[in-house]
Amino acid sequence: MDMWPLVLLFVQLCFCAGYEGSGHYAYGDDEDSYSRRYKGTPWCAPIKVKHGDVSCRTPRGEHYRNVMGTRCKVRCKQGYEAQSSEVVCMASKHWSSNYACREIRCPKLNMPNNGGYKCSDGSYFNSRCEFFCSPGFSLKGQKTATCQHNKAWSAGDPTCVDMDPPKIKCPNLKDKWAEPGKLTARVTWDTPEGVDTADGILTDVILKGKPSKSDFTEGLHKMSYTVFDRAENKASCRFTVRVRVRRCNPLFPPDNGYMKCDSDKDNYGATCVFTCTGGYELQGSAARVCQYGLTWSGTDTTCAAMNINVGVRTAAALLDQFYEKRRLLIISAPTAANHNYRFQMTNLQHAQCGLDLRHVTVIELVGTYPAQVGRIRHRLLPPGLALQIRLLLRISQRAFHMVLIDKQGMDKQRYPFPITAAELFTTIDTFPIRKDEMVLQQEASQTCQS
Repeated sequence: MDMWPLVLLFVQLCFCAGYEGSGHYAYGDDEDSYSRRYKGTPWCAPIKVKHGDVSCRTPRGEHYRNVMGTRCKVRCKQGYEAQSSEVVCMASKHWSSNYACREIRCPKLNMPNNGGYKCSDGSYFNSRCEFFCSPGFSLKGQKTATCQHNKAWSAGDPTCVDMDPPKIKCPNLKDKWAEPGKLTARVTWDTPEGVDTADGILTDVILKGKPSKSDFTEGLHKMSYTVFDRAENKASCRFTVRVRVRRCNPLFPPDNGYMKCDSDKDNYGATCVFTCTGGYELQGSAARVCQYGLTWSGTDTTCAAMNINVGVRTAAALLDQFYEKRRLLIISAPTAANHNYRFQMTNLQHAQCGLDLRHVTVIELVGTYPAQVGRIRHRLLPPGLALQIRLLLRISQRAFHMVLIDKQGMDKQRYPFPITAAELFTTIDTFPIRKDEMVLQQEASQTCQS
């Protein structure tokens, strides 16, 4: 290294007024004079700082601010930073480091999933970035972030979350009529498809109620569909299925008769069949159907009292009129004053309802031929016909006797003495056909109060 300039500098310091730190010397400020005296001293390029200013200290005066040993402090404007806050002019005629003012820059923001952001000036100082999310997603966190002088953003990275529920639309109200003879209707609809406003993916669809193509009973059925997306958001819709049944005005069993209907008794297509109790004959339609126009086919049904023909010539012809219709209780006594006869008739008078309930007709045979009298309630039998009944059934004219005959004409029980109505009814209730009658009567609520 050339030491001569340093030696000269030392001599100057010894003989002159001295270095005052301001760049002023005793020999004046003539730059040409200094340049001649310190020929060969390293000089650095002048500092020019954009977006900032420089303050330098030089060992040789203000006119030698770029000479070797000059120290310069770099200050940048707001929003900028110096690469080096102080630089020194080196013997290599270069400053010790880069002194430019660079614009402050924050780290690059992370792009949120299912979203993005827009910035006013990229990642540079004071740039304002606004975040947004794709349709169906909502922003969680700060909506904006600003690049600060410390190279940090004013807010952390937000996220886009699926907070919007999916959408689903249910079918309209389904209103159906039941088919003929049925109380249900098959209802069909298209399964609704849910739509997710975010990623379009649905994880589950749940139906509350019967599925499509099911048979629904009469009435109103509330249904609902619920869909879920991957974020477990859900949406529901509701609709109603209503099934109606066409119905006729209700029919009722005729007096002294029964009515048995299929289906629900009065719905479109239902058929009702009528039968009369023993001793009564059916008049009108034996069966009626509920038609589409909600009217019954046929004519009204009644059960008329059995017309007993007492003018027949033989006892067999008389008894045949009761075949499969009524049971017969034949009471025979030699006179109307017979004690057993009077006791039996008094007891049965208070049990007329029970007799009718069990389809029992009482035939009285009182007296001896030719003065004997036969009677069915208020209808009198000719003496000859009364005698034929005694002969046919082998009933004595001289003593009290009672015969119970079932609906098939069979002699079921004989009593040589009076019995109570309760004993008679207990016997009849054991007959096989009587059990079926009791079921029908129970369904029709036919009972005796006493």
